[in-house]
Amino acid sequence: MTSLFDSIDLRGVHVRNRIWVPALCQYTVDKRDGIPTDWHLVHLGSFARGGAGLIIAEATGVTPEGRISVHDTGIWNDEQVTAWRRVTDFVHGQGATIGLQLAHAGRKASVYPEWGVVADQKGTMPESEGGWQTVSASDIPFG
Repeated sequence: MTSLFDSIDLRGVHVRNRIWVPALCQYTVDKRDGIPTDWHLVHLGSFARGGAGLIIAEATGVTPEGRISVHDTGIWNDEQVTAWRRVTDFVHGQGATIGLQLAHAGRKASVYPEWGVVADQKGTMPESEGGWQTVSASDIPFG
């Protein structure tokens, strides 16, 4: 019988145990540039230090327009990739495996985050406050 603490190999990727952390949207990019920060290093790194086998980083925009909010992480430029490398190197150094939830929010993009900097405001963030025109397969507005 397989145990929670047994390792597993999935398509050539070794995971040290079956304790997995799902993607958790954090909305913590404070400069609105999609670059993960020290906060991400500590947040995701703490799961690795705690013994999790696989950690999935939060929904990360593949384009600026694909983010849920201005406070989401991104992976559309080299500066973001370099910042993610710092996080992944630390997680790997702790013996854990890390993945990334690629995301495109579609019509639900450009909204105020659920908590944090502007948590008292809800719905679509106007362009005058840093929001953007959404791109989606549907012309039905969100909300």
